[in-house]
Amino acid sequence: MLRKLAAELLGTFVLVFGGCGSVVFSAAFPELGIGFVGVSLAFGLTVLTMIYAVGHISGGHFNPAVTIGLWAGGRFKAVEIIPYIISQVIGGILAAAVLYVIASGQVGFDATTSGFASNGFGEHSPGGFSLQSAIVAEIVLTAIFLIVIIGVTDRRAPPGFAPLAIGLALVLINLISIPITNTSVNPARSTAVAIFQNTWALEQLWFFWVMPIIGGIVGGGIYRLFFAEKQ
Repeated sequence: MLRKLAAELLGTFVLVFGGCGSVVFSAAFPELGIGFVGVSLAFGLTVLTMIYAVGHISGGHFNPAVTIGLWAGGRFKAVEIIPYIISQVIGGILAAAVLYVIASGQVGFDATTSGFASNGFGEHSPGGFSLQSAIVAEIVLTAIFLIVIIGVTDRRAPPGFAPLAIGLALVLINLISIPITNTSVNPARSTAVAIFQNTWALEQLWFFWVMPIIGGIVGGGIYRLFFAEKQ
């Protein structure tokens, strides 16, 4: 169990460091043109590489909504949910702390003013999208993510391609939802940076726990009900 938790901590650390780091550091150099396409790739690549690296140890969740969604899909033990989530949150916070230390080396950097890659809706949505839009996006996209994850790890699926499919799915999710909420679908990712943004991101953090978890349960339930192999 300790090895599983360490793998989840490390995987979530790399996800937040790579994905959110691409936002925090590229903002200082807009002329490089990474844009939200580059950020989407950064999130997808971190998940892809870390599932290949440690997925065989812990399953490669790196996301509380995925852990709970896998439980809803009949793929994960309830007794391990809380330890997994704690490890994921700690890994994310450690990564955000490292990002903060590095970014603070730039003259004029301010995590509160910059947003520090935080998720938001309404006036804090990158595209000014409403609460209603954010609710639909986070639930639907997290549900899709879980359906992909459970589907590609089904024993009937072609072996060896699951990390690639999951990583590409996260790229697609980010391409869709960065303008809406700056893409959460992951409460650990949202929590990590909100702590350092320390104002509006903390006030809206509840949303980025509730909606992805609902989406995870919906996605896991849909796969279990309609697509799982009947025993």
